[in-house]
Amino acid sequence: MIVKNLKWIGTFFVLLGILLTNLNIYPLNILFHGFGVCVWTIAGYLFKDKAILTNFGLQVPLFGIGFFKLFF
Repeated sequence: MIVKNLKWIGTFFVLLGILLTNLNIYPLNILFHGFGVCVWTIAGYLFKDKAILTNFGLQVPLFGIGFFKLFF
């Protein structure tokens, strides 16, 4: 059941991150959006969806840079 809901969970967090970015609420925007991207990447892997893996998988290192900048 949770596997089928991964895309919705990921969507919620990505959209929440976008909203927080538009409201200029930093660093929560990076944390929530980054979590959503990770969930979408897992969903893409589990469903063997190469388009999702390409889109969100390539965003993971970009958010990694943001996390690095935030904490170091």
